[in-house]
Parts: sequence; structure tokens; C-alpha cells
Amino acid sequence: MPLQWIIVFLPWVGALGLAAIPDLRRATAANVAVSAGGFALAVALAAMPFAEHGWTRTDALNIPFVLVSAFVGLTTAVFSAATLDQEGFDHWRIRAYHAAYQVFMGAQYLALLADNLGVMWVAVEIATLATVSMVAVHRTPAAFEAAWKFFILCGVGIALALFGTIVLYLAAQPLLTEETGLSWAALMQVAARCDPGTLNLAFVFLLLGYGTKAGLLPLHSWLPDAHAEGPVPISAVLSGLLLNAAMLAVLRAKSIVAANPEAIAPGPFLLALGLASVLLAAFALWRRADARRFFGWSSIEHMGLAAFAFGLGGAAANLAGLLHLLGHSLVKSAVFFGVGRAAQAKGSQKIADIGGLVATHPALGWGLALAIAGLAGMPPFLLFASEFRLLGAAAAERPWLALPLALGMVVALAALVTVLQRLCFGPPTPDAAAAPDGWREAAAAAPLWLHLALAAILALAMPTALVAMLAQAARVIG
Repeated sequence: MPLQWIIVFLPWVGALGLAAIPDLRRATAANVAVSAGGFALAVALAAMPFAEHGWTRTDALNIPFVLVSAFVGLTTAVFSAATLDQEGFDHWRIRAYHAAYQVFMGAQYLALLADNLGVMWVAVEIATLATVSMVAVHRTPAAFEAAWKFFILCGVGIALALFGTIVLYLAAQPLLTEETGLSWAALMQVAARCDPGTLNLAFVFLLLGYGTKAGLLPLHSWLPDAHAEGPVPISAVLSGLLLNAAMLAVLRAKSIVAANPEAIAPGPFLLALGLASVLLAAFALWRRADARRFFGWSSIEHMGLAAFAFGLGGAAANLAGLLHLLGHSLVKSAVFFGVGRAAQAKGSQKIADIGGLVATHPALGWGLALAIAGLAGMPPFLLFASEFRLLGAAAAERPWLALPLALGMVVALAALVTVLQRLCFGPPTPDAAAAPDGWREAAAAAPLWLHLALAAILALAMPTALVAMLAQAARVIG
């Protein structure tokens, strides 16, 4: 079996085993082991030449996201092992949570590696259903409401994406066979000869459909609720992984439409949705009292920044967008590790109930402070490099849009710094529970600091091979 398919099926086979393990300690250990296997396979896949195997294909655009997905999947599994006992799961929820987690990871890999529109659509739908079940696993009224909202809005989005997929297939049907009619690579080769009007219609539906999954306006409101009500570790994979897979589908569609000189330019659509998402989220941050919901809105802002970069187009802006997606995955997951652990310690995820973490929990407090600073675009983390590149590209290509973009970024930065001050350096608040065992506390903090270290290393000394791969991916997007 090709490695592309092994990395997809390993989590799914692991999910079957995890569904039969009722003991929390053994289940979390097995979950870490399966996730570690996925990470090892992702590293091996990245070291191999690009290749096509059936419905999958590796290229410069998806390999970096496979690597970051495997890394976040592993660190989130470690964080789960250290903190999941505080979620109060019975043996049925232990089984359901871990099985759904690995179903999601396998679907995530398949969505990233798919060279087939239909397979990607199915993979994103599987990933969505798995995360919906994890959001609802607490079975509280708020959790059911968040899961239902997630399901309905993303169900609308996935229906729009399905219609866009069918229309894109019809646009290329006269030029391709039934076997290749849904292949991204085959579509790129014939895109210039497809009917431009049909391509335009397909892109609009694909952008709205997958844009819903990516947290872009107008169907974005599921995201903060899902972050706030699901188990603590799920916020990391929602923001760090699912949003990337949806954005990758949008980028594949954009590259096909952009290859047709008579089709409408896809860039302005991405610019409009991206800028609107940035501005709405930046001002909405000031009205959030729940810490996890606050950082859910921050994900909308950052996905808007990435969409804006891809809307500008060109090598510089596309590279900024790719760096931003990778940096956001690392830093936002670190933030949710810190906020989630703080919420467990304080017994509340209200911003007003979490304070003085630097004084009461130094390793957690300083780690969370650095993570929020990195999320605000401060050096030396990867988001600083991506936002600096994005502003430079916007000033050069669309100076009249650079000002509102900068406004949104400054408003969001001010909100993040304000929350950073309250959570980490404000008056200490009392803990609601005794501190866990030393190894559990260390295991909960390790993923946070590991993410920060990697985000800093990639900003200061990114490996040459990864730089070359991202530059090639920026050219693929167009």
C-alpha cells in the first residue's frame, strides 16, 4: 500500500481499537501512540519525491500542511493524555472521544492529500462529522447547541461545496475522461479551455462552501461556539487543522479558475471575504467575555488575513498566506493548550475568572503570554514574518486596501494585548482544583512550549528545503 494511503488508514484502524478501550489511561496512551505513528509517516512522506497514487497526490502545496497536521495531532494527543481526566468522561465518552479524534485525523490527511474533488469533499465531510461528535461529547445543552449550529452551518457550506464540485466537473467534462474529470492536476491542464462562465459559477459555490469550513464570512458563527463548548483539546485541532484543509480546497479551486484567461479573477472575492472577516472579528474581540470563544473569534481574523493574502495573489502575497496558515496552526494551538489548562485550573473559562497566571502558574503563565504575543503578530514568531510580508505586499499591490487591513490588525492586536494582560499579569485569581501530578502538569505545558519553539525557529531559521517548497507552492496557487 502506498505511503499516502497508509497515513490515512492508520488513524482509522486506530479508531477501531480505541472504540474498544474504556480505560482512560490506556486509551490516552494508545491515542498518543497512533498519533506518533502518523507523525512518523508524515515525516517519511515529506522525505519522498512527489508522487501520485490513485486518488491521492503529493506536491509542494499539501506536504507542509500534512507535516503541521501530524505535529499538531501528536501534541494535542499528548495534551489530552495529561488533561482529559478533568473532563469527567465516563467509559462511553472516552471511547467516543478517542475514536472520533482518530477518524478526524485520517480524514484530515485524506483531505490534504486528495487529488480528486469528490474524495476531498467526502474527507472534509467526515472530518466535520467527527468534530461535531467531539464538540457534543459533554452532552450539555450548550454543547448540543454548539454542535447543532456547527452541523447546520457547515452542512449548508458542504452542500454549496458539493454543488460547486459538480459544476466544476461539468466545466471540464468535454475535455476529460470519467476517470480524470475530478482530478485537480487534470483540471489544471485543461482549465484554459473550459467554459469560463461555468468556471465562475463553480468557484463562487466552492468559495462559499469551503469558506464556511475555513471560518470566513458570512457563515462563520459556528466557530466560536464550537471552540467554547467542546473538550479543551479539540479547540487546538479545530483551529490548527480543519480550517487549513478547507482553505486548501479554496486554493485548489482558485488556481484552476485563475488558469483561464476569460474567467473572472478569483482574487477580488477572496480579498472581500478576507477583509470583511478581519474587520468583523477584530471589533468582535472586544465584546468577548469567554476566553475560548475570544480566541475562536481570533481564528476568524487570522483566516481572513490568509484569505486576503491569497486574494492579492503573486509569489510574495501567496508565500505570506502560506506562512500565515502554518504559523497560525502552531501558535493558535499553543494558545488553546494554555487557555484550556488555565480554565481547568480556575474552574472557569471566563476571562474575569482567570488572572495572574504568571504568579500562580509560572510555566503556564509565561508560555501563554508568549503564545498570545505571537498570535498578535509580535516577533520572534512566524506570524510576525507573515503579517509583515502581507502588509508589504498589500501596500505595493492594493494601497487603498492596506489601510483598512492595517486597522483591523491593530484593533485585533490591542484586544489580544488587553486579554494577555488580564490573563497573565492581572491580579491572581484562586484555583478551583488542586494541582495535578507533576508529570501531568509538565505534559500539559510541554506541547505549548514546543509549539512556541517551532514557531520561533521557523521564523528565524526556516530550513532551506521548506523555503523552496513553500516558494514552489506559492507559484502553484497563482
